[in-house]
Amino acid sequence: LLTAILVISITGINILYFEHSCHFRYNDIPLQYDDKIYKQLIDGGIDNLLAQHVAHMFTRDPLQVYRERIEQDDMKTTEHFETVQSSNWMNMRFKPPPPDSEIGWRVEFRPTEVQLTDFENAAYCCFVVLLTRVMISFRITLILPISVVTENMKRAQRRNAVLEQKLLFRKRIATCNSPPCAKGAGCTLDSDDVVEMTVNEIINGSGEDFPGLIPLMRQYLDSADVDVDSRCTVSQYLSFIQKRASGELQTLAAWMREFICKHPDYRHDSYVGDRIIYDMLKKMDSISKGLVCCPELLGDYRTRTDSRIPMAVRRAEENLIVSHKQTQ
Repeated sequence: LLTAILVISITGINILYFEHSCHFRYNDIPLQYDDKIYKQLIDGGIDNLLAQHVAHMFTRDPLQVYRERIEQDDMKTTEHFETVQSSNWMNMRFKPPPPDSEIGWRVEFRPTEVQLTDFENAAYCCFVVLLTRVMISFRITLILPISVVTENMKRAQRRNAVLEQKLLFRKRIATCNSPPCAKGAGCTLDSDDVVEMTVNEIINGSGEDFPGLIPLMRQYLDSADVDVDSRCTVSQYLSFIQKRASGELQTLAAWMREFICKHPDYRHDSYVGDRIIYDMLKKMDSISKGLVCCPELLGDYRTRTDSRIPMAVRRAEENLIVSHKQTQ
């Protein structure tokens, strides 16, 4: 199980580390942890890396503790642990199973920001799930040294990073066990080569040099048992993300900046007044509820798995019910 853990340090720098022995060499940033807690865990039979992970979380106090829930039986509940766990904001959160539950070990993917519409949120969720399936099925590796991931996080926060920044990424993602469709060079000394790529190149590919994550997902879907309706919806999700990566569709951040700059009350002095904020939030609320269209942000996508029944179908069903009652 591969887990990348991120904690916000006092200086505001993102710190990550891998919690798997075979990826230990990628942990090229020193990890701070509580020595006493680490020793207690080691004495209790916990392996070295997991002990470091837990001891690292306990370097800081929890952000909030409810007075009425301080007294807990630690043999029956993990509430105190979860209080500390939830105070560590990570881009990947390692979650042990709760006591007396059939839920297994989990890893949360947390960097994605909530979007305006259900379609956008579903698209990003689907992308993450498909990426895990591609990694497992094609046996590819996307692992980077932690220092490189930290640098990518810094670059990704810059304005219009999706179009103007280049991220560090593996040029060859195949392993010795990858099938030919992964289009990699296999396990060689050059397999860890890290190059700068645009988000468009990472997502959509760059010719023969890099296949692109979504083209790999489409290859996976071609071999998977997926019904027509689901495949149509998933294809729209992937196409939507491809257009966001290429710049054909705006990101929410780009849309917000453009809305503010074009607002009649904005004087291009970096001051965003109450009227501008109100108008923007009102427009965002209308987009979220589907009351207005926003093709520059969403395109013209529409999922086929819509819970709303078309009026024509509803009337036809009502007529069938009436006809059935009349014949009885």
